Amino acid sequence: MLSKYVKLGDKLELETIDNSRNRNELSEKKNYRSQVYDIVSEDQIKIAMPMEQGKVILLPVDGEYNICFYTQTGLYQCLARVIDRYKSDNIFVLVMELTTDIRKYQRREYYRLNCVLDMKARSVSDSENVKSPTEQVHFLDTDITFSNGTMVDISGGGARFISKDRYPKGSNIQFAFSLFVNGKLTEYKLLGRVLYSEELESRAGSYEHRIQFINIMNDERESIIKFIFEEERKIRRREKG
Repeated sequence: MLSKYVKLGDKLELETIDNSRNRNELSEKKNYRSQVYDIVSEDQIKIAMPMEQGKVILLPVDGEYNICFYTQTGLYQCLARVIDRYKSDNIFVLVMELTTDIRKYQRREYYRLNCVLDMKARSVSDSENVKSPTEQVHFLDTDITFSNGTMVDISGGGARFISKDRYPKGSNIQFAFSLFVNGKLTEYKLLGRVLYSEELESRAGSYEHRIQFINIMNDERESIIKFIFEEERKIRRREKG
């Protein structure tokens, strides 16, 4: 069943499982990105060892993880355990044994695509009502000023961006940007809640923000996810070429 859905090169995310077996080495849940290196059998795969800031992360043998596979037909999830790790042709490899059946996973919005895109943002005042997804959100155009920024990653659930303006954690903003989807430029004006806001250590006066889209329409979320999968396919083609 695994090989029916998962292919070589598919992206994946590993989330640590906090249990007595690996609690000493992994005290809190963490997420790592990787990709499928080889499919050994229907219950065993090899993946590239994850990296962070150019450094290989040596995940422990016997460590257990929740795996989410990003495939061309959607997302699939299972639990797996590291049974071996080694280096092959200058690639650090983890051998994973699947400990549960693979199943369809619905939370596609959590996959983040690294990007560099122009965007604009502005604070949403308390007097502006945050409508539900079934209601049209109307903003007054008078005296509204958007500030420029740069989006550095995006998912169906939110985005991360850099700007000269700082938006406090917990505040709401209107977030405007454009994406090419199906060869057509699509414009978005979405509401977001600021989850993180800090000044960059390397760039004084610039601030990194992470936002969660709120009350986003389903068709808007699906459109963003489609953009992400289209970009992933382009990246794969470039890597193969």
